[in-house]
Amino acid sequence: MVSTLDEQTPSTLELAARAVDVVKIFGSGETAVTALDHIDVEFAAARFTAIMGPSGSGKSTLLNCLAGLDDLTSGEIFIGDSNVSALDEKHKTLIRRDKIGFIFQSYNLVPTLTAEENILLPMALARREPDQAWVDRLIETIGIADRLHHHPTELSGGQQQRVAVARALAGRPQIVFADEPTGNLDSRRGAEILTFMQTAVQEFGQSIVMVTHDPVAATYADRVVFLQDGRIVDQMLEPTVEKVLDEIKRLET
Repeated sequence: MVSTLDEQTPSTLELAARAVDVVKIFGSGETAVTALDHIDVEFAAARFTAIMGPSGSGKSTLLNCLAGLDDLTSGEIFIGDSNVSALDEKHKTLIRRDKIGFIFQSYNLVPTLTAEENILLPMALARREPDQAWVDRLIETIGIADRLHHHPTELSGGQQQRVAVARALAGRPQIVFADEPTGNLDSRRGAEILTFMQTAVQEFGQSIVMVTHDPVAATYADRVVFLQDGRIVDQMLEPTVEKVLDEIKRLET
């Protein structure tokens, strides 16, 4: 199945990120594994993109390479106009700090900090004053105003993930990467997080790229990119659960 694309494909929009002929190989010799096989893909600004594919298709590897967390074997990664793959580690760190937000499945909150301190942590590390009006709007939107002075151990899983989402968005990064952000949540809490992420895109102009295995989660995105054996094999606009399930079944067979 090749999805029908309308005029709102990434090539017609401002780009938040793109991968150019990206190859990622783990190991060497007979044990070498090609996780990403000459991938070219673009991610539009102010859009919500999901990445899906069978287990081992390279989804998380692609996300980590886009975010500058993994080095490439060859190819180029751009965040906006910045060629991240050409930078040394010091400048990659600055790009990750100033332009990228990351939402982990395991929350990755600092246990000794309160919810509010966790949200403000990226800006504190960058020694940058927060936009308090924006932070207040985030806190109100995700509904944790009454939990700001609690530590992560005093928060439910859903509340911790909402703090993690707010932390990723608080500094208004150029793009947010999310790796299975609802994987540890029940369906209700997962829907809350996905709805908020969707709102961040539609109302706040945020750019989000999310890896997920969940067809329901994928329907919150504007576009789904499908991987198989380290290659982009299809994409879908305006996804539905039925269309996503059909495509996953096709890839798995």
